[in-house]
Amino acid sequence: MFETPTYITALLMPNGKKSAVRRVWGIDLTTCWLPFFTATNTQGDTAIPADALGSPMRLAYASDGSVKFSKTGRPVTKVVKDIADNVRLVKDNFTAGLLAYAEQVIEDNPEGYKAQVEMSRVAGEPILLKDRANLDNALAKQREEALAEAVGTSQPSHRQTKAEAKAEAEAKEAELVSA
Repeated sequence: MFETPTYITALLMPNGKKSAVRRVWGIDLTTCWLPFFTATNTQGDTAIPADALGSPMRLAYASDGSVKFSKTGRPVTKVVKDIADNVRLVKDNFTAGLLAYAEQVIEDNPEGYKAQVEMSRVAGEPILLKDRANLDNALAKQREEALAEAVGTSQPSHRQTKAEAKAEAEAKEAELVSA
């Protein structure tokens, strides 16, 4: 039977706390990517320029050469292309490795995999049904509020029952739709 490689089980273990620094592909640039790419350069596996590793964040410029600012007025920064390209390569290779692992498990244990998929589908079905019902109710409430606001009957008068107000709102909605 196929055994899960240790590097896969290590990926599934909690490790460390979240930091509040710049992330690339959800991974800390300073404490993970830079040491990793420095190590790959050291080993001759990559040839990322020293200036990219020394200054991985760059000021972004508009096509006219002016400094780019966000809508909030802050200058825009970006990860240097050499690092971003290598992160993308690692991401693509990582994704390929995950898919290869899944395909290997499916090939070696098709019944177990199929059972896991079915168990997950059944377990998730009540959640999907509840979410769908809650969404339908929320949308219906929004429609009623919007219609009441549009026809000026957001609150029924003291003499008018809620049922009468709803019937009146539906009649006005029908008028608006047919117009």
